[in-house]
Parts: sequence; C-alpha cells; structure tokens
Amino acid sequence: MPIEITMPALSPTMEEGNLAKWHVKEGDSVEAGDVIAEIETDKATMEVEAVDEGTIARIVVSEGTEAVKVNAVIAILAEEGEDVSDAAGQSAGKDAADNDTADDSQDNKAEKASNKPAADSASAKKEVPAKDQLADTPKAGPAPKKDGERIFASPLARRIAKQNGVDLTSVSGSGPHGRIVKADVEGQSGAPKTAAKQDGASPMPTPGMSDDKVLAFFEEDRYELKPHNNMRRTIASRLTESSQSIPAYYLSMDCELDVLLRLRADINDAAPLGEDEKSAYKVSVNDFIIKAMAMALRDVPMANASWTSEARILHKHSDVGVAVAIEDGLITPIIREAEGKTLSAISLEMKDLAARAREMKLKPHEYQGGSTAVSNLGMFGVSNFTSIINPPQASIVSIGAGEKKPVVRDGELVAATVMTATFAFDHRVIDGAVGAELAGAFKNYIQKPMGMLV
Repeated sequence: MPIEITMPALSPTMEEGNLAKWHVKEGDSVEAGDVIAEIETDKATMEVEAVDEGTIARIVVSEGTEAVKVNAVIAILAEEGEDVSDAAGQSAGKDAADNDTADDSQDNKAEKASNKPAADSASAKKEVPAKDQLADTPKAGPAPKKDGERIFASPLARRIAKQNGVDLTSVSGSGPHGRIVKADVEGQSGAPKTAAKQDGASPMPTPGMSDDKVLAFFEEDRYELKPHNNMRRTIASRLTESSQSIPAYYLSMDCELDVLLRLRADINDAAPLGEDEKSAYKVSVNDFIIKAMAMALRDVPMANASWTSEARILHKHSDVGVAVAIEDGLITPIIREAEGKTLSAISLEMKDLAARAREMKLKPHEYQGGSTAVSNLGMFGVSNFTSIINPPQASIVSIGAGEKKPVVRDGELVAATVMTATFAFDHRVIDGAVGAELAGAFKNYIQKPMGMLV
C-alpha cells in the first residue's frame, strides 16, 4: 500500500514551511534515515529524513513550493515489492487541493473547493472570493474554468477581474507558464490602469487599511513590491500579538563601562593562541552583557519567569536569547544556562550561533524558548531604545551605545563611558519592584564585572 510522506512539523509552533529542495527524484530507492528533502521554516533550513524504505513513486509538491501546510502530502512512497506505477496512480486520484500550497496560499484557501469540476452549471458559475494580496508571486492558485480546467492568475489579478467583471477565461496570461498577472487584466472591460486616487487632502494610511487602499496612495511606477517571506510574516504576527496582548512596562538604567572595558582588554590580551596563531577567543562587550543578564536572573529568580493562564513558569536556569540581524529579518539564538558559563565559552558559542543563524542553519531548540533576551544596537550608534517582548519570554533588555558623559564621583565631575540599558517587562509576570531589582543587579555586574568571573 502506498505510503504518504507528509510535511513534518519541525518545531512545536510550525504550521507551514517551504519545500526548498528535493534530494531524491521519482523512481529513486530510499532507506530509513536517508535525507530526502530540505524544508525551510521561518527561521532555518532543515533536512528531512525518510522514515520508511521503498521507492519514490510520486513527488506531489515540487521543489521551491512555499507555504506547505504541516501534514500535507508532499510525496508518495511505494513499499518494497509494490508496483511503483500503481502507487503513483492511486495517489493521483486524490484531491490535489489539499496540497495546493503556492506562495499565495492564503488565496488558495478560499479556492480549494474549486479544484474539482463543478457538479452543475449553477455551481460552475459561483465566484470564489480571493483574499487581498499585494504582489504577483511565482506560482498561482487554481481558478476553475466552466469545463473544470484550471487557469492560473495572481491574487491581485483575480481581485481586479472580480471588481471589474472581467472573465479570466478570456484573458491570455503573460506571466510565467502563462499565468495571468495584473497587467493582463488592466484595461479589460473597464478595469482601471492604476488604482484611483482621492482628490484633495487624503488621510494617511493606517495598519488597518486593506492592501488596495494602501496602494492607492502611491503611483504605480514609483514603487516595487517585495512579497513577504515566512520570516517576515512570523515577525509581524508575533510582535503584533505581543504588543496587543502583553501589558509591558519599561525601566532604564545608566551603566558605567570603564572598568568593564579595561577587564575586557586584559582578558583578550591573556587569551591563548590557537593552532593558527590567532587568539582562541575574543570576548566582546555583548558577551559581558549576556553574562550579566544571566547572573541577574539567577540572583532575582522571580524575574526568571514566563506566563501561562494557570501559573507562572519559574525557570531553573538563565537561558538568554540574543537578537541577531540576518538578511531581511531577525532571529534570536539562545545561550542556555548562561549563568554558569565562562565569558570565553559564551563568546565562542555566540560566534557559532550567529554564523549559523545568518546561514539559516539553526535547529529549532537553538532559538525557541528562553527566559529573556538581549537586543544590542549600540554598534550602530543608537543611544537608547525599547524592544518588544518576544513570548514566552517575559523580559528583554535593549542596549545602547557606550558614550562619554560627565558623571559625579566622590563629589567631583569626571568623564565616564556610559551605556543605557532599557528593560521591558511583562507586568503579568514581573512586578515593578522585581523588575527594578533585576535592573539593579544587572547594573551592578556591568559596573563591577569581576563579580562575573568568580
């Protein structure tokens, strides 16, 4: 009996992924443990291994397909001794709508019911609503012809056609593989060339506006559209949810860095040389910040917590996420049990995590969870800023640049290197006094860094 190979859930929160690459082709024999595909999630690209042995009878989802739902069938495996053509034939009879997951999958959801020929002429004429999309994407969702055949058109083209009464069965597509794009529909049966603009003063666009209303504010030849990838969608979704659901408050602490900077120089000067005659490690200011946050959480255990509706989760270790900017996105790899690691160990681990993050090679357990996070924009000259908490974490510290400022010591005005640390706390978990205690402990470690070495 044919075995269905489905899109795996590579993390507890994964709902869909991109099928980046197939390592097998139809007719190939595979054994359990063989790498058969690469799946791209919003944060990483991971290899998928075969669970059973047999022959690849049919590849259902082609390489490069985006937004494939978890548990959707991506390939059919014929068991040992089973006829490959029979296995492929049996799978071909199933409804293809369940696996139609191109870039415009949001639009496809509304059209899954139209993948099969209509039962009668009345149902064939039913319109399938298309959801708002901004851009033409490489692949198209299906739209039925009256005889049951499918035409391919971008979501934007379908919306324009629907609004202006254009029959897509009569339009020739100029996009890839004959796909109908916006330009093909414009001008047909009165469809406007560009979105209409309002006369006089217009209100500024707001986040609640639909896509077509936002586009109406801009002349078509003065912009280009960059379709959202999975990472951008996830960032937007999670941070919007966080800003709307977490009652956050903010505290700032100015920390003097001069002692820390001298200690850092001494540590790096004392680093042993490796086989390549280079220093075995080079500790950064950010490594000190990670360690200071971890030890502050150890000292103030009520701040080392997460929220659930039934109870607070009190973490036994300080797992500190560190924001890393990658191409057109952000990821937060986690230094686990950072309170017990040396500065050199944190430095080497962070260097490895950041490099693999930029290559999209992190595994889910390396960036999911954590009890707090550090976001450092000091290297860009930013003096201070606030960050949005990334649940299930209940805090985050935002680090500004170290700047020379006048401070008073023992009644005298002197120059010092001062860094502003701004903390965001989830008030459901961390009360104001506890947050202040954590911020104070962090400042103490930064200004007396020898305490992090013992």
